Amino acid sequence: MKVAVIGGGSTYTPELVSGLSRLDVSDFVLHDIDAERREVVGGLARRMLDKQGYRGAIDVTDHLDRALDGADFVLIQIRVGGQAARLDDETFPLPCGCIGQETTGAGGLAKALRTVPVVLEIAERTLDLASPDAWIVDFTNPVGIVTRALLDHGHRAIGLCNVAIGFQRTWANWLGVEPRRLVVDQVGLNHLTWVRRALLDGKDVLPELIEAHGDELGFPRRLVEELGAVPSYYLRYFYEHDEVLAEQRDGTPRAATVAEIEHELLQLYRDPSLTEKPALLEQRGGAFYSEAALGLIQSLVTGDGAIHEVDVRNHGTLIGLGNADVVELPARVTRSGASPLPQPPLAPELLGLVQHVAAYERLAVDAALSRDPVDVKKALLAHPLVGQYAVAEQLLDHLAAEALA
Repeated sequence: MKVAVIGGGSTYTPELVSGLSRLDVSDFVLHDIDAERREVVGGLARRMLDKQGYRGAIDVTDHLDRALDGADFVLIQIRVGGQAARLDDETFPLPCGCIGQETTGAGGLAKALRTVPVVLEIAERTLDLASPDAWIVDFTNPVGIVTRALLDHGHRAIGLCNVAIGFQRTWANWLGVEPRRLVVDQVGLNHLTWVRRALLDGKDVLPELIEAHGDELGFPRRLVEELGAVPSYYLRYFYEHDEVLAEQRDGTPRAATVAEIEHELLQLYRDPSLTEKPALLEQRGGAFYSEAALGLIQSLVTGDGAIHEVDVRNHGTLIGLGNADVVELPARVTRSGASPLPQPPLAPELLGLVQHVAAYERLAVDAALSRDPVDVKKALLAHPLVGQYAVAEQLLDHLAAEALA
């Protein structure tokens, strides 16, 4: 089995490599266009795999076709424009009174405009060169929009996020149980989800988790209790908009913090004696990435029917959304793909926001492909974190210069 990681120079990569021994991989390829990152991260990957006793081949390359040739799994984890683009995404909306964030709102749209065309180019080469049944696993943000673009173009793709597995591991620790016994029933769109059930051996224990840990869930206890569900932390941009905006205007952008962490990580990765992922990587934000990605690959290979939180077509699973909308929810995964678990209807207070953002995501894909400023403006108008025409025109001036150039 050949696994190709596109964007292999990411500082996330050691998180992925740390669990690679779980899979029967004969060829492992790290592809990146950044020579320095490719050398540094690739060197650490080789040392980690040597320590694990990996007996397959490892290739570190900037040649995309070589990376994709014969691949069975293509993991895409790219950041078009690097951390400089992320910093711009997190700051240019602020003067307009809008949240600055790299996966949602105006910043998320900027990232989608840059990213979707590049990912689709990679996917087309995958179609030409990889194994006929190859899977694309997308970890590139904004995952929902990127995955929708891939599926709209007929690619065999599944989107993946680590928010649900983070809940699973934290809550399993609170409960004192093995994580595999706990299914986190998180539903919605990528970065717009709520956990409505937490099934421990099939029994819903979410009410007792809220009772015991309601002050540790990242939102006011009363909000969680009234919703009867635990929002993902990305819901802060909607539920605590003004507070977050004030924090962003007065504080240090997350992108700047991440850039510093990445600099430190790359310095650590250069150490020839380092043979495992450093503890600092946990601060990068990719916790449990390897568990989520490798667990998904394992199920697609073995057809074990395990449940994974993935981004897939809705196909009627969540009532009130279109069949073609890409939703994030638990699904049973076999060799043929992911089958979403049945879901009760979303409560109106959840459904309204999901429908709003789902409409924006459809428009965002259209805008990323057409490059038409009018389509970009329509996407901005549809997003609940923007929504005003004058503001959309201000934001469009920046997007036209930076993301559509």
